[in-house]
Formats: sequence, structure tokens, C-alpha cells
Amino acid sequence: MDFDVLVVGAGLAGLVATAEAADAGKKVLLLDQEPEASLGGQAWWSFGGLFLVDSPEQRRMGVRDSYDLALQDWMGSAGFDRDEDEDYWGRQWAEAYVKFAAGEKREWLHKMGVRFFPVVGWAERGGHLAEGHGNSVPRFHIVWGTGPGIVAPFERRVREHMASGQVTYKPRHRVNKLLTRDGAVEGASGSVLVPSSAARGEASSLEAIGEFTYTARAVIVTSGGIGGNPELIRQNWPSRLGEPPARMLSGVPEHVDGRMLAITEEAGGRIVNKDRMWHYTEGLKNWSPVWRNHGIRILPGPSSLWLDARGQRFPVPALPGFDTLGTLEAIQKTGYPYSWFILTQKIIEKEFALSGSEQNPDLTGKSIRLLLKRVLPGAPGPVQAFMDKGEDFIIADNLADLVAGMNKLTGEDLLDLAVIERQIQARDRQLDHKFAKDLQITAIRGARNYRGDKLIRVAKPHKILDPKNGPLIAVRLNLLSRKTLGGLQTNLSGRVLNEAGEEVPGLYSAGEVAGFGGGGVHGYRALEGTFLGGCLFSGRIAGRAAAADLK
Repeated sequence: MDFDVLVVGAGLAGLVATAEAADAGKKVLLLDQEPEASLGGQAWWSFGGLFLVDSPEQRRMGVRDSYDLALQDWMGSAGFDRDEDEDYWGRQWAEAYVKFAAGEKREWLHKMGVRFFPVVGWAERGGHLAEGHGNSVPRFHIVWGTGPGIVAPFERRVREHMASGQVTYKPRHRVNKLLTRDGAVEGASGSVLVPSSAARGEASSLEAIGEFTYTARAVIVTSGGIGGNPELIRQNWPSRLGEPPARMLSGVPEHVDGRMLAITEEAGGRIVNKDRMWHYTEGLKNWSPVWRNHGIRILPGPSSLWLDARGQRFPVPALPGFDTLGTLEAIQKTGYPYSWFILTQKIIEKEFALSGSEQNPDLTGKSIRLLLKRVLPGAPGPVQAFMDKGEDFIIADNLADLVAGMNKLTGEDLLDLAVIERQIQARDRQLDHKFAKDLQITAIRGARNYRGDKLIRVAKPHKILDPKNGPLIAVRLNLLSRKTLGGLQTNLSGRVLNEAGEEVPGLYSAGEVAGFGGGGVHGYRALEGTFLGGCLFSGRIAGRAAAADLK
């Protein structure tokens, strides 16, 4: 054998698995089709949010959390309903992951130098009953340094092993086949691609200049999901969400194409929960794209008025930041692949953030000076850039001009000024007293009971049509592809299973290609901050298990 362990994919899960196997004294080969500039994969581009339970950061913000509450939220969101088959291992992974998030996860990362922004975010608030979807309390911990900050300690560990000869890293090596003998996986073969100077996230050439074959005693597949493959998204689109959308922005580069799923399936692995996926509803077309059809997600506070393409408010719980897939379903039922926010200058200054490391230079660069600018008047710099240069923003001093601009942007003339004005006036009347039957107003007031939201995330309730609250803003929201929730089914050691539920000898998987563990640790819905964490947890388990099995 050429190596003890061969890892396919140099994203976060691959780096973790490689580091853990090398720490155990194993000789590891790490392969990736992209140039070295893309080491770290999608995690580098992320906002760096991690799901933690009962953390010191939560307690300092007055948040009381527990494993039992977090597990209740997870299971209520997941909605596992294939317990005897496709969800059998996903449910067990969920229980193990929540225990990890409530236990050693933070300390493990802290020892590697990972630190967190002190204000804990409240993502996916749910809007359902206590046993339904959503986080009961704030759990979204932003890594100081965002995505690059969570990639850095694992890249450092891998490079240290590269320097000692324990790890061999080969970018521009595209796996086309997993090698098998008598049902066991024992290596990989594929194409050596032409050298590329493409920057991180940019499309790189797939021209082959050679072939390779490497053998190993264990292979760990960590190749990511299908978010950059529109055809595969449409093919797996769940009927419960209606017809596949005619148009989506892409939240990930083109190389996130899911091709290793079929390659691993050919080697004996089983794919489960193909119909489960996670796409966002608040996408903006990037005015400065890195990859084809590049979209950026708004991380909204709860105050913007959310309208469908015809100008009708969505019903609860389709509120900003509450239920991503529930809102996606509501949008799909309209027959249009977009929706609208209407808000004020005061709301955008307090409530708009953009997902992604490159959209948050203060947090990514660990700059206190830049961070303090967030409390100054005006929208955050990256948000203002989209307001100035992005095609999805309309700004006007009065509602008539705003609606006219919205109709002009789409060219479909679907919006009626009187209908929109009536709804906003009805909403604004709810602020004439401290009572309200409008559940969005109730939610805004409830959010401000949390110190973190009141401080930096949720604007003081105010009337949208009052001129003193600044110009009116409309934002066209596009559907944005992102994560695969299903994938290769694995047991609690990260070993890939076949159609009979048996382990495929020598084959392991971690990260998004494995549904972040078990072929679907999230079930139908995610609680956010759980994608990076799923890569960390499943990569750690697979790397350690592969090394232990080789003893």
C-alpha cells in the first residue's frame, strides 16, 4: 500500500480527518481537484457560525441553555420519519452531535486557539410550538476570524504533518474512481489536472495532463455536496417544495458538484435522503462575483416586511430569520422564484448582515477598529456597497416611487401600490400601543428582550411609513443554493454502509457528502451553525476511526 489513509477532498472535514489520522501516526495522502489556493473549501467562505450549547458566551449574555433543550430543538427541527432505514443512523448522529456541542466541542477548539465573538446570535428562531422547528435560545457563535478562523488551526496541523512527511497533499488531482478488491476499498485513481493559477472559488480548468493511482488501507471521502450543480439539485428536488425553481443563485463555487457521491456509490456506498437539502431564500446577486451566478445571503433581523412576488405578506412563521425551509416552501407555492423585503434605513442599519467571510472584513480580519464602526450611523460597509452597486436594491423617499421601482426591476408589473400601502399601514397601526396581534410585531418585541439582539441586531420597533425613519428600501430576494442534507450513510464511526446496511471495508466518509454524519444528521431542517460543526465532528470521528481500525 502507498499510504495508510487516503482522504478525498481538502475542505474542512478533509483537513480535520487528515489531521486526526496523522496525529495517530498514520501516513496520509490528501487529494483535491482544486488548486492549493482553495484549501479549506467552503468553510473558508463561511460566516464562521458554530452551534454550541450552554457555552460561557451564552451565559455571559444571560442565556440559559441545556443539552435537553438543544436536543428537543434538534429533534423538533429534524422531523426524522424514516427511522428504520434512511434516518436510523442520522438520528444517532444527531444525539451524539448535540452531546458534543454541549460538551467538549468548545474546549477542543479553544485549545487550538479558536475564539468567539462575545455576542451570540439567534438564528432559525422557528416560530412554531415548543416541540417544532427552531432554536429556543441564541446558539449561533461566530468564530473570531469567521471562516478562515475555523480553517486555520486545522490547516496549520496538516501543514505541520506535511513538513514532517506524515501527510502528502496533492492538489489538482481529480478522483474518478475508488479502487476495490473483493468488496473492500483500497485506493483511488483519477486525472492529474493542468496547473492552475485560479484564485479561491474561481473556476479552474479540468484539462487532464496525466493519470494517477494510489493505494491505501483506508479511504475517507470528504468531497462536499451538490450546491454548485443546478442539474443535480433539480434532479433531487423534493416534491413537497413544488417544482424545482426556474432560477437560483449559487451560494457555492462550481466545483461543489457532488460527483463523488456517484463514484462512491459505484464502489458500494449507499446514498440516503437525496431529497433533503438546504437552500436560502434571501439571496442577492453579487455585484462582484467570484464564481458563476454568485449569490450572497442576507442574514436578516426580524423587522423587514416580507412580501411575495405579488406583494402579499407571507403568513407566520415565514418571518425573516425564523424558518428557512418553511419560507422556501411558501415562496415556491407562489410560482415565482423571488420575494421582497420592504424596510427602512433604520432597519437596514441595525439588522442587515451578509453571510460570508469576505462580506465581514471586521470579524474576518479580527479588527476591533472596524468592528466599532458598526455602531456608527449608516449601513455596514459591505451592505452599503450592495445598496450602491447591487441590482436587487430599490431606494426611494416615498412608497409610490418604491413600488414603481420594484415593478421596473422585475419588468412584470405584479405589484399594486394600494395593496402594499394597505398592508404596511395595518402593520404600522399595531405600534400605536403596547399590545399587538401582528405576530411579527410580537416577535420583534420579544427579540429585544435578549440583550444581544437589542444591542446589535434588532431595531427599535417603528413605523415603516414614517419619513423620519429614513428612506424606504425594497430588496428583491432570490433563491440561493447551498447545502446537501442527505448523503452517504455512515455508522457512528464514519464507516460507509452499503445497501444491506453493512460496512464497506476500508471506506469512510465525513462532512457534507455524508449528510454531515449518518447520511443526514439534520433530518429535514437545520438549526444553523451546524454545517461547519458537522464537518468538524464527522471529520474528527472518521479520521480517528480509520486510524484506530488500522491498528
